Amino acid sequence: MELAAKQERKLMTTKNMVLMAMFGALSGVLMYIQMPVPFAPPFYKLDFCDVPVLIGAFAMGPWAGGVIAALKILISLVLRGTQTAGVGEFSNWVQACSLCIPAALVYQRKKSRGSAMAGMALGVLVMIIVACITNTYIMLPAYAKAFHMPIDALVEMGSAVNPSINSLLTFMLLAVVPFNLLKGTLVAVITTLIYKRVSIIIKNH
Repeated sequence: MELAAKQERKLMTTKNMVLMAMFGALSGVLMYIQMPVPFAPPFYKLDFCDVPVLIGAFAMGPWAGGVIAALKILISLVLRGTQTAGVGEFSNWVQACSLCIPAALVYQRKKSRGSAMAGMALGVLVMIIVACITNTYIMLPAYAKAFHMPIDALVEMGSAVNPSINSLLTFMLLAVVPFNLLKGTLVAVITTLIYKRVSIIIKNH
């Protein structure tokens, strides 16, 4: 309890709150820059909004990453609203946390390039597992309810881009897993390329 309170006090400094707000705003903007992927249904769009989340988690700790992820969702809700009564946005927050929190926890133990790479690899793996769970029990049911269609119709949208998708299981294996592997890997690569420069700016201000 004492350690948790100490970490919370360290996190909630004026500087960190300003940084979290800035990273959250940037992440919220990046949610609008989306692109389709050829192996997944059209409602799966690739974006890089988790790059600021991961950078913030590395710079200020894993719980800062969770706060930044929450801020990006709040910004999205304010600007775009929701079609799933907030369920899809909650799932998005959970998936962002599943990437940044494990990665930052590993990085905090030994702040080196190697630990950062190991942490991001773990984060991507956890994100894939969490994405499969949330898509099965939260996201797809929420989309089905929002658009008044059975889940089988969403699976058929996957079949349209990949005929090997013929069930919820194959949808997870052939659409959700590769999509999140691609997204997580790209986020990790971009973070690796720019984190050192960003961290220097953070430390000097």
